[in-house]
Amino acid sequence: MTHFQCGRFRLSLAQPLVMGIVNVTPDSFSDGGRYFSAQRAIEHGLKLQAEGADILDIGGESTRPGSAPVQAEEEIARVIPVIEALRGAEVALSVDTMKPEVMAAALAAGADMINDVHGLEAPGALQAVSDSSCGLCLMHMRGMPKNMQVDPAYTEVVAEVAAYLRQRLHAARAAGIDSTRLLIDPGFGFGKTLAHNLALFKNLADLADIAPVLAGVSRKSFLGALTGRATEDRLLPSVVAALLAVQRGVAVVRVHDVRETVEAMRLWQELNFGEQA
Repeated sequence: MTHFQCGRFRLSLAQPLVMGIVNVTPDSFSDGGRYFSAQRAIEHGLKLQAEGADILDIGGESTRPGSAPVQAEEEIARVIPVIEALRGAEVALSVDTMKPEVMAAALAAGADMINDVHGLEAPGALQAVSDSSCGLCLMHMRGMPKNMQVDPAYTEVVAEVAAYLRQRLHAARAAGIDSTRLLIDPGFGFGKTLAHNLALFKNLADLADIAPVLAGVSRKSFLGALTGRATEDRLLPSVVAALLAVQRGVAVVRVHDVRETVEAMRLWQELNFGEQA
């Protein structure tokens, strides 16, 4: 696949894309509450765009381990003002939601993409997005946020995650969604132990053979387990993990620290593929 159809945008996949995170929530694991007001979220989104984000991922419900669900009405009230304010910016707007009602409201407000941690499994989810031109990300999650980290177990994690993602891609295509609109996400930290996350990361190239992969490893707990660093001190591990992910064929990296990731990507590309003197 040479491009990703993302609403108003036809994004080339010749180079990795950077998705910046805008959490309009009081309780996200990394920056909960910092951008909870619409105005702060809008300002943060514009900052990430200026730093080089190709896509902004706007979320109105935390999906950190143990988090409680938010009512659709509240989630809509959080994200719609941000979408409407950022609609005029030259950046694709994604909404991170698993609720069909929120998907429909976000698309009506001008969102370009739906990023669903539940793989469009909710009744009505496929119908909410199929008739639009929005981009879609189908993620694997074992369980739900409130219980997903309670002793997750697999016989063979890479094969099981790959089979699930293939099944969700088939369901999306059967609903009339073109393949150029689809990304997959193995769901790092969503119902996985450290060993599961490492196995998936090491096999990203195999997953990328299925469909373009979006990887969200920024500031995740498994990076803390490997480095001993607290959540707010995981900038370097996150940038290194993003670089290793794109080396394994990942098409999109979802990150908190856009400027540092974009600079690292540019340096990596120049040192590896730049013109010889």
